[in-house]
Amino acid sequence: MPESKSEILQGTLDLMVLQTLEAMGPQHGYRIARRIEQISEDALQVNQGTIYLCLVRLLQKKWIKAEWGTSENNRKARFYSITNAGRKQLAAEAENWQRVSGAISRLLALSGQR
Repeated sequence: MPESKSEILQGTLDLMVLQTLEAMGPQHGYRIARRIEQISEDALQVNQGTIYLCLVRLLQKKWIKAEWGTSENNRKARFYSITNAGRKQLAAEAENWQRVSGAISRLLALSGQR
């Protein structure tokens, strides 16, 4: 288990939220944040304010949509789901992430070659 939680890199939260919704179907914001933390084995910390700002941004871009429903503890909650435009964006962002993370991995490997 990691010693401390890391802040999420700028620009990656959209990707993680879209992937979570694609994998899990409609979810409310709290559940999305907890799922990201769970999948990261608590290495990432998702601030509640940050997740809701992200959800508003994704709604404005029409990459997700929202509907009111009832949460597992019988509370009114807004459930978010990915749209077709969001799926296209997810594919583009995932491809970009693979390219960038591969480049960073290659750079880090250079330090072992000295």
